[in-house]
Amino acid sequence: MPGGVEVERKWLVEQAPDEALAAPSELIEQGYLTIGSEGAETRVRRRGERCLLTVKSGSGVSRAEHEVELTREQFAALWPATESARLVKRRHVLEAQDGRVIELDVYEGRLSGLIVAEVEFDDPRGAEAFVAPDWFGREVTDEAAYKNQCLVRLDEPPAPTSP
Repeated sequence: MPGGVEVERKWLVEQAPDEALAAPSELIEQGYLTIGSEGAETRVRRRGERCLLTVKSGSGVSRAEHEVELTREQFAALWPATESARLVKRRHVLEAQDGRVIELDVYEGRLSGLIVAEVEFDDPRGAEAFVAPDWFGREVTDEAAYKNQCLVRLDEPPAPTSP
């Protein structure tokens, strides 16, 4: 998304089905340059061969998002500045029954064991109408502990809380 609004919901997944884990995937390395108050963030990400700089602001289902493609050299120049705020995850991309795209993030390293499903929507109305598959588990869209900008500060996945 070059610039605009991201409308997204997120769920905690206890056990992903085998077919979801067999879906095509890419490794994502993500580091934060800045993490501000009220959900603002600036990050760099390498996803396969693509390198991106992303600025997000706001919180909840709808957030402002602006993204710019970086060269590998630009990414390499910025990456050292993220040393204390990085994470690695494998993103599996599959299709929901209604045709929407599910991004299943399986975290690695110190966050190993954490699995989160994300679905993006065209508008808040579509997000509200979406019926999640049973295997998704508890919705964590509005829980700060499951935002990547918070996860980068942890030594292990967040402790489960009651619904």
